Amino acid sequence: MKVSELPYVRVTLEEVSRVMAEVTARVKNAKSADEVLAAREDYLKILREYSTASCLASTRYTLNTVDPFYAAENDYYDEIGPTVQSDIVRYQAALLDSPFRAELEERLSGVLFQSMEVSRKAMSEAIVEDMVEENKLVRRYSDLMSGMEFTFRGETMPRAALMKYAKDSDRATRRECYEVLGRGLEAHRAELDEIFDRMVHVRDRMAKKLGYKNFIELGYYRMERLCYDEGKVAAFRENVLRDVVPVVARLRRENAKRLGIEDYHLYDDGVIIPGGDPRPGNKEAIFAAAREMYHAMSPETAAFIDMMLENEAFDVDARRNKWGGGYCIDFAAYKQPFILANFNGTAGDVDVVTHEAGHALNAWLIADNRFALELQCGGMETAETHSMSMEFFAWPYMDRFFGADAGKYRYMHALGAFSFIPYGTMVDAFQHIVYEHPDMTPAERNAAWLELEHAYRPYIEQSGIPYLEEGTRWQYQMHIYESPFYYIDYCLAQTAAFHFLLASLDDYGDALKRYLRLSRQGGEKVWTELLREAGFPSPFEPGALRALSEKVEALLDSLRAYD
Repeated sequence: MKVSELPYVRVTLEEVSRVMAEVTARVKNAKSADEVLAAREDYLKILREYSTASCLASTRYTLNTVDPFYAAENDYYDEIGPTVQSDIVRYQAALLDSPFRAELEERLSGVLFQSMEVSRKAMSEAIVEDMVEENKLVRRYSDLMSGMEFTFRGETMPRAALMKYAKDSDRATRRECYEVLGRGLEAHRAELDEIFDRMVHVRDRMAKKLGYKNFIELGYYRMERLCYDEGKVAAFRENVLRDVVPVVARLRRENAKRLGIEDYHLYDDGVIIPGGDPRPGNKEAIFAAAREMYHAMSPETAAFIDMMLENEAFDVDARRNKWGGGYCIDFAAYKQPFILANFNGTAGDVDVVTHEAGHALNAWLIADNRFALELQCGGMETAETHSMSMEFFAWPYMDRFFGADAGKYRYMHALGAFSFIPYGTMVDAFQHIVYEHPDMTPAERNAAWLELEHAYRPYIEQSGIPYLEEGTRWQYQMHIYESPFYYIDYCLAQTAAFHFLLASLDDYGDALKRYLRLSRQGGEKVWTELLREAGFPSPFEPGALRALSEKVEALLDSLRAYD
């Protein structure tokens, strides 16, 4: 069935709470583990219905943020979501406290119970109203960003369309693009600052109600991190500063010389290839190439892409009032993934049918897993491993997208991906600073961002662009507003993706087999265990990033022969 034809029916709070209360009572009063498991089946049924309805409402809202029906439906789930989450945690607490817990863990999954323990630490009825307020602020930011328009050379467009000019081969065009972006954001300075300030304080308030020092600990619990903590992430950031930043800085400065640039500025960071980055064909050509690629890759990926295209499970056209980001979502009741993106004619369009399709492939592969509804694919670092690794497994097929420029794409992709690790780590460091000091002023937050830019991206000159030179680049990094502490997951996953790339260059078939095995296991194993099974070191281990940096730099040296 086409995604646009999937039926939507509101699942009400009254219905969910009634079933949840009944299921929770049955678990508490159970006389055996079998009775608990029977109650769990009814829990999964209502959870599947609720998840599907809320995801459909959210998706159709993001497709057109001024659609009055789905805007109202999305508002409804934002309102009831915290209460439903509280109901879920009560059910989980009944399992955690069950006298049959040991037997249940044996018959179900230790990881499932570990996940429920973390969920319990992240939720209390005491913060439901705060969570509703947070949802409203996220929605307000999303509406602001999706409705924001920029006028570039007489044409008015959303930010996603504007940013194609950030990759133009003409330096003056790139600078003008960023000047338009900066002035456009500056027009909304007061609202952007006010929304974020309120977000920080409501999150800080929730954390303190739950007995935490600040939001950081609560934020980690909300991200359901099961195999690493704040200390390990701090060590990872230090490893990045010591072992990745110097290599990236050297590579980007060398590449700037090939571009004929001596004074490397923010508006230069989007272009890597002299004469302009390679560009793919139009939407139809990209999807035709994607079908060919996935059919050549494996039987599993062939069946997957056929399903996605036949069900019209992509929406990639940039248009007014469409949400400005990109994502993959899954409608559990229909076992149907869906991808939203905003094509703008750059190589990033190809990343949609590799990166986002990596998420979608995983959702499709684990649709029948026993714990997929509760654990999904695992933590977000696991989810991003699926997507970022698929970007690299697509490498042998890039000639189908870029023709003779495929070699240029591989070099650009690898250098861009490696350069991302310091940037993403900087985003994480910024969030730790912000939530450690919730009363910072907007100017102090911007100053902190600039200081981090100098540390993590020392090769970029930040001056010369209206508003952005003040340290406000973070304001259109939507994760900072909408999904605090998410961004480091991309960085961790990028290290795993590079390991898959290096392995695929040695033995593509074996590497793909290991990748599909990792993906199929969903959330049933924690990320570090999945890495071990795949034969890769944890990025938290001392020296792991140093060794990886050396290998990636050598790879980039070999790829530079594209010309």
